[in-house]
Amino acid sequence: MFQYDFCQAKTSDDVCRFLDTYGEHGRVVAGGTDLLVQIRDKDRRFESITNIMDITPLETEMRYVKEDGDELEIGALCTHTDLENDPLIRQYLPLLGEACATVGSPQIRNRGTIGGSICNASPAADPLTPLVASDAKVIIKGISGTREVKLSDFYHGKGQTDLGRGEFVLAFRVRKLEHGTGSAFTKLGRRKALAISRLNAAVVMRVIEDGSVASVSIAPGCIFTVPERVAKAEEVLTGSKPSEEDFQKAGEAVSAEMIERTGIRWSTEYKKPAVEAIVRDALEKAYAKAVLASAGKSEVRK
Repeated sequence: MFQYDFCQAKTSDDVCRFLDTYGEHGRVVAGGTDLLVQIRDKDRRFESITNIMDITPLETEMRYVKEDGDELEIGALCTHTDLENDPLIRQYLPLLGEACATVGSPQIRNRGTIGGSICNASPAADPLTPLVASDAKVIIKGISGTREVKLSDFYHGKGQTDLGRGEFVLAFRVRKLEHGTGSAFTKLGRRKALAISRLNAAVVMRVIEDGSVASVSIAPGCIFTVPERVAKAEEVLTGSKPSEEDFQKAGEAVSAEMIERTGIRWSTEYKKPAVEAIVRDALEKAYAKAVLASAGKSEVRK
């Protein structure tokens, strides 16, 4: 294990000053379910760390879910369990709660935070694809104030984020699902529980009264270096009343995009049909929920 000095934050300004002072030699920790394991395993990315600051004392200002007009604001210190059970998330952003419910064990969900999950910058993070599919924004605080950036622009590469010196993630801002919208999250792991995603997919779909797709967001996980929606797959469904064949074609569009970007690898024979299947499954579930929502028979608001 690497050796480091440890301290606790009293205010969010303390965090900015700490990160500005120590730069790449300093890290903040909340749940510790990623960072402490990585340090214990002597992950080379963290061998330069000399100082760690615990930010859990800031729960009063960073652990919340609140409404702000047509948006939800989610504090970065919310745990996965918080989001799994929060009534506002269940009503207005259910796919995020579904994803958080699949993370690790109950102990991990009780400790791990949404901010830590996103900032760890792993393409396999379960809450990541629901937030990307929902066009979430990241609220970042730094020495000079706060700024917002789209989550899809927050990553510059595997393990690389848009955080500058002295900056940390304060919260997330996400639009509530509109009337007639359905969503779904699907995941494929090595086993049914306590598994990191091998593949996952998040879908947000809005339909009109005749069942046609007005808009759809498709965000697959674990197949690109950085999380992104797949526009070509979305175009397959937008404006049509989709059939099972259309859902399959959208899944194939996602796998084709994966192969175009990453090439043919040893895992492609397995990943191609698997990606198509989980995307198709997420689309079918989201469409069924959207049809019910448009008829006023679901929890999504009118």
